[in-house]
Amino acid sequence: MGRLDGKVIIVTGAAGGLGREYSVRMAEEGAKLTVVDVQDCAETVERIQAVGGEALPLVIDVSSEEQTKEMARRTFEQYGRIDGLLNNAAIMRGLAVHSLMDVDMDVWDRVYAVNARGTFLGIRAVFPYMKEQKSGTIVNVSSGSTLRIARAADDLNPHYVSSKSAIVGITRGVARELGAHNINVVTMAPGSTTSDREEALTSDEAFDEPEASLLRRGVPSDLTGVMAFLFSDDARFISGQMITVNGGREVH
Repeated sequence: MGRLDGKVIIVTGAAGGLGREYSVRMAEEGAKLTVVDVQDCAETVERIQAVGGEALPLVIDVSSEEQTKEMARRTFEQYGRIDGLLNNAAIMRGLAVHSLMDVDMDVWDRVYAVNARGTFLGIRAVFPYMKEQKSGTIVNVSSGSTLRIARAADDLNPHYVSSKSAIVGITRGVARELGAHNINVVTMAPGSTTSDREEALTSDEAFDEPEASLLRRGVPSDLTGVMAFLFSDDARFISGQMITVNGGREVH
């Protein structure tokens, strides 16, 4: 038996990357998934089915209130309940600038629309269903970048970092109201992670991260295990918190 047997979980940003890895791991743990993205989630569904899981794929823009409501409605119609929401969808690539004066404000608005507004709308969409069943878990994905000062020009992406900081505020801002209905909400802040699921840099290989406690870069399994825990009944007394998973690079 898996630790998520019988649970129905929505994962946004699930077409690839860590969103896909989160989805597969939770399917391995017994969850039924709704996998959501602005792109097709066919490959994610194939991987979920390969481990014996079940998934409903939806093409959804999380910045749209109408579409996030549809996401929740169709999940409930498919499975009859909603036990979890993983707010993972985000715009993060191609945002580096050399100065705050170089930030395109149209890009700023779109980053906030997806990263911050999308997180809030996702919570609002599933809340009525979780409130009715008197249980649920919401995990909002922030970023370890919110815990440090940019060290170089390539790290300058104030629109991304501030939008991910807003996610921490959203979690704290709704935790009390959700908690009154037995719904826990947490933030997870991942550190830097390699794209290859099997790749790991060990202490006897080059690792240029002097701030880190563990001398290797993170791999997806470092994050997916924590994510599965957060949606499990073992984590039911954790709410309003930010969980950092970064090898001790930044502390919180």
